[in-house]
Amino acid sequence: MRTDTAPTIYRHDYQPYAYRVKSTQLCFELDENATTVVSTLDIERTGTSPVPLILNGEHLELINIEVNGSPLSENDYQLDTETLTLFPESTSFSLQITNRCKPIDNSSLMGLYVSGKSLFTQCEAEGFRRITWFPDRPDVMSRFTVTLRADAKRYPMLLSNGNLISQTDLANGRHEAVWEDPHRKPCYLFALVAGDFDCRETHIKTAEGREALLQVYCDRGDLGKTEWALQCLARSVRWDEQRFGLPLDLDRFMIVAARDFNMGAMENKGLNVFNSAYVLADPDTATDASYEAIESVIGHEYFHNWTGNRVTCRDWFQLSLKEGLTVFRDQEFSADMMAASLPEKEAVSARAVKRIDDVVALRTAQFPEDAGPMAHPIRPESYQEIGNFYTATVYEKGAEVIRMQHTLLGEEGFQAGMQTYFRRHDGQAVTCDDFVDAMDTVYRARNPGKDMSVFRRWYSQAGTPRVNVSINHDTANQSCSITLSQRCEPVGVEKRQNPPVEKPPLHIPFALGLLSPDGRPIPLQNGSNTTDTLVLDLTEHTQSWTFKNVPGQPVPSLLRHFSAPVIVEYDYRNDELALLARFDTDPFARWEAGQELATRYLLAQVSENIADNAPELALLVETWQTLASDDTLSAAYLARALALPSERILLEKCKPADPQAIITARNALRAELGVALHDIWQSHYQNLSDTLDKSRYAPDPVQAGQRALRNCALSYLVTGQPQKYLDLAVQQYEGATNMTERMGSLSTIVHQDSVQTIQKALASFYARYENNPLVIDRWFALQATAASTDVDTVRSLMSHPAFTMRNPNRARALLFQFCLNNLKGVHSQAGYAFWAEQVLALDAINPEIAARLARAFDNWRRFAPAYRDGIETALKQIQAHPTLSRNVSEIINKALEL
Repeated sequence: MRTDTAPTIYRHDYQPYAYRVKSTQLCFELDENATTVVSTLDIERTGTSPVPLILNGEHLELINIEVNGSPLSENDYQLDTETLTLFPESTSFSLQITNRCKPIDNSSLMGLYVSGKSLFTQCEAEGFRRITWFPDRPDVMSRFTVTLRADAKRYPMLLSNGNLISQTDLANGRHEAVWEDPHRKPCYLFALVAGDFDCRETHIKTAEGREALLQVYCDRGDLGKTEWALQCLARSVRWDEQRFGLPLDLDRFMIVAARDFNMGAMENKGLNVFNSAYVLADPDTATDASYEAIESVIGHEYFHNWTGNRVTCRDWFQLSLKEGLTVFRDQEFSADMMAASLPEKEAVSARAVKRIDDVVALRTAQFPEDAGPMAHPIRPESYQEIGNFYTATVYEKGAEVIRMQHTLLGEEGFQAGMQTYFRRHDGQAVTCDDFVDAMDTVYRARNPGKDMSVFRRWYSQAGTPRVNVSINHDTANQSCSITLSQRCEPVGVEKRQNPPVEKPPLHIPFALGLLSPDGRPIPLQNGSNTTDTLVLDLTEHTQSWTFKNVPGQPVPSLLRHFSAPVIVEYDYRNDELALLARFDTDPFARWEAGQELATRYLLAQVSENIADNAPELALLVETWQTLASDDTLSAAYLARALALPSERILLEKCKPADPQAIITARNALRAELGVALHDIWQSHYQNLSDTLDKSRYAPDPVQAGQRALRNCALSYLVTGQPQKYLDLAVQQYEGATNMTERMGSLSTIVHQDSVQTIQKALASFYARYENNPLVIDRWFALQATAASTDVDTVRSLMSHPAFTMRNPNRARALLFQFCLNNLKGVHSQAGYAFWAEQVLALDAINPEIAARLARAFDNWRRFAPAYRDGIETALKQIQAHPTLSRNVSEIINKALEL
């Protein structure tokens, strides 16, 4: 493992590669202990003067190098632990390199590695260099032909990118498959898989009239859990054709499920490798949330076929070019699928539920990141390890930046911009600026005299903007003026700059509406038309707008549909929030009002110095009662609206952060609501049980919403009166006919005080699913986040025969869940020491996974002193380790420096 200081790589230092790799032929003699790779590269220098050819390679054994068929001696090249440098004099030449790698020893799961009895690859961002020497950068695009040879009995299926050209039986029980990808691609999109799998497949006809084969591969015995995944893949193909006009460009498209995988999935051209958690599902083993996640991730990876593969990144600073855009596309896909076949009103509700879920995820992960030591723009300016910048900022905030462009252009204009983008750049490696240029072309054509020059700052500015809102109502003129002021505080490395950074304004599309004092929408003038929702273009530090025909003091509905990733500052009265939670016609803003009311109440219980605007408990109960009794709201929407803000959301709003006080306050309020609204919870539970008992399980948004609301009602009942309703949770668990019901009841049970009941339920769960790794991940995660779990409990679980640090899913289920989501258990001196110990243990196995865990306390300086001192000690313990990886070192150093 590296012990040197990682160099910092800067975006402004980018230089095009000095050579073109016109074609790449790879021949693999596959074996888990030692795989031999022969790469033959057809190379052409781009300039006129000779320059060194620098190839990346790590953890490889060099066997032979030939140029134009002539072997090179050791004096003809330079080799170190990271690069192979040659000094070619010819303008064009053939380079053949033979090397060996050891998949069995590759615990990092980057490059070629072993999972179970199969071989897989993961090459993004810099894993290909662990397979063979190559210019491992995204702007070097080549056409790949791949020959795979292996033992036919051990590896009967040999898969790679593109189209299968031939299959041949060889001597000595071996066989060969040749694959050819007709599309140029960077090496990070290369993939191979070798193993013995089950396969579910279907033939489709594309919009262009071509026949195409869709396949999902999985471990033997899991075929019954792949039907949903194949359906999702087919829907993804159709949706991209219909909404974006983008066809499948291969004869076959494959997905392979891997138990050992660092991420969710990988979009390798035509051969997507997936974490099995995002492929395998049936009602008995997967929750509704799992079904939804599978659809989303399969959509995401398929949509990369165009936004990421056909047009890729020039360099890794442009990562959001493909990821932000594709997250936006998968969010829209999921929203469209949720709304499909529903009446208009229900479709609006379904889309709102998706939007709420996405915003909660953004605020939970990205907003804290934007305020912490790892803060960076969606297009970073520098990095030490690119793996550390696969972040919520690049992905989720990046998607919000794309969504704002969609808002500014409208659906038709945005699609015109996308077509311009592909027309200009298909088959190229480009930049974020190239994408905005395409959108700007359409924007300027539709908005004479305007452009997107101010909007571009979203790509280079870190931090979450704050928009302050002030309203002045003129009773005499029946008009209302609204003033918006934006600011963005220095974050991350900006805090060290002297004088302080003065950030220019951004282009913020700010959607709002006005409600009358009795909750009716007030029409707003938009040119010659009126509308209930108006999008204001905030492009300066401060701007004002005046609206006429506003007879009374209005209640503003702000940032409707979460039209921009900003924090709104407006001093609502509590009765105004209650009115919005009851009457707002924008479902996102309605949800937001209720959440803000609950947040105010909870923070007041934690800290007396922010209690001035705290609502009375009676108002909160009345608001929750009004929401829970509104039969016009869908069950899925109610499940979100009636949930309290999460502990992590509250933690970010509490200054100084006091985890234990937050837990106490939130638990107390849940109990209060459980008792105060007992009759409503009981009615919802019984009515939904009657409805669901008559239905066959389906992972559709209507049924999923009903199950979510029933589990919500159960949780409130048990929390409010555990002695009376714990048996009801046990009954649901024992009679459950699907995993959503089972997990809903079990997650409620494990947070109670009845040790015997908890142990009995967990034991029966394990006995039922001990041979299903994905479900046992749930078993570990449940216990990791249980209220009674402490460090000793987690250590005991680590000694369980089913636990292993080497499987990322299992490590995430236990260690990550405890350290990130069990605030009560981890926030102690023992908890911090345990976290540091596990970061170091993981770092020796898989630095990429360790770096994710290392970020658990990025914002440690926000905590109260009693917590802060212990976290700092743990951070310094990690920093002092003599063989710390670059991945973890960058995270820890920034946390301590900033």
